[in-house]
Amino acid sequence: MKRLTVIICNYNYADFVGPAIESALAIRWPDLEVIVVDDGSTDGSREVIRSFGDSVTAIFQPNGGQHAATNVGFAASSGDVVVFLDSDDLLEPGLAEEVAAVWRPGVSKVQFPMIRIDREGRPKGGVFPDFDSAPTPEEVRRWMRATAAYPTPPGTGNAYDRGFLERLFPIDDRLGDAPDSLTLAAAPFLGDVLTVTTPLARYRIHGANDSNLLAHDGRFAIELDKAYRRHLFAQEISGTEGDGIGPLFRGRHLLQLRVAHRRLRPDEHPIPGDSALRMARDALTSPFAPGPETLVQRVLIAGWSCAVLVVPRSLARRLVRARFAPSAGTASPDAVAAV
Repeated sequence: MKRLTVIICNYNYADFVGPAIESALAIRWPDLEVIVVDDGSTDGSREVIRSFGDSVTAIFQPNGGQHAATNVGFAASSGDVVVFLDSDDLLEPGLAEEVAAVWRPGVSKVQFPMIRIDREGRPKGGVFPDFDSAPTPEEVRRWMRATAAYPTPPGTGNAYDRGFLERLFPIDDRLGDAPDSLTLAAAPFLGDVLTVTTPLARYRIHGANDSNLLAHDGRFAIELDKAYRRHLFAQEISGTEGDGIGPLFRGRHLLQLRVAHRRLRPDEHPIPGDSALRMARDALTSPFAPGPETLVQRVLIAGWSCAVLVVPRSLARRLVRARFAPSAGTASPDAVAAV
């Protein structure tokens, strides 16, 4: 690992982009490149970015969406290893040293936990994902093939190999405007995913990025549709169809989203072929599916899923709220589990 590039794509986060840039510049590494792409901000972000002068490469463009800004940032970069830092998150100074210590040929990405912080940057308690131990690349690949999921942080919590990214970029919006969905899904199939258990980033939770699934019932459908399209993309990247969409029905995190959506919006079917009967069967067999969860976690997920499917709708809604409210620890759907 020679040069580290940090790419920050920003849109109207004037309150946060300054600290994000400062955290990138504070990384201890002799060859560091920081690129900031402002995607048509109107809130004073550009003045904040300009205040850093020549210490960063600043690119100002009309608003085109996050995936377009990410493409521009990557095209301007030259690092062997690339981190896409969300403009409201922070990086730890020792990130490069920790990543370099495990880096080797054949790696697609190194992932690491993120510390939850509030709007003012104060720790909220806990990290995610909470890796009890580092999964091996073989385990990550096996879990992804079997259940369309593996434990991973969202965008900021990953350091990518340039060669891996060059096989994907420029990216499109087939999975929506979150470019990390593509990179996270492809990583196990185009290289080895290594895991560092030391937290190397900070995930800021605030009103503008609160991904609480209960913000509106339709959010479950959005996440399920994204998971379905992400799986199809992963199949395309891996060069094999495997057992079709079967893995989507074995993932425990996705099972919970499927069950919750079924009770809240029973007339919608984001995943083809899904049904209440299939969910019940999947819940009963879920403890035996591959994955990183402990036996206790598997049993709790199976029990919760079965209960939500059979209790009256008013009680089902309460169970869903208890599971997915922020107090339950759900900082983001992808963070809890899984692409």
